[in-house]
Amino acid sequence: MPTSESFPAYILDQLSDVPGAACRPMMGEYLLYVGGKLIGGLYDDRLLLKPTEAARSLLPDVRTEKPYDGGRDMLLIEDTDDRELLTAVVLATAEALLEQARRSRKKKTDVQSNDRENQS
Repeated sequence: MPTSESFPAYILDQLSDVPGAACRPMMGEYLLYVGGKLIGGLYDDRLLLKPTEAARSLLPDVRTEKPYDGGRDMLLIEDTDDRELLTAVVLATAEALLEQARRSRKKKTDVQSNDRENQS
């Protein structure tokens, strides 16, 4: 059962304090972005976020579920009514994923620099 049209509007209303929060439709479901970074999605009227230690620290009893058959485990955010906690979890997830991306880019840049030096 695809996500209802009202669920993304509800989630975005709950995340009104999160700069750059946006939902984009994708094959009957919705992907959730913060500042252009994919952090999760809305699947069958469930909010699922990419797993990060930052989110787990805020939700120690969080369960994981797959968004669809064959998908990777994601964190199931069950209490979407608690705006303050939801905002904190989404911001923590976004920051953790952005930091991962920064480290990955730096590592890739360092490897490329070393390769160029070794070719000289």
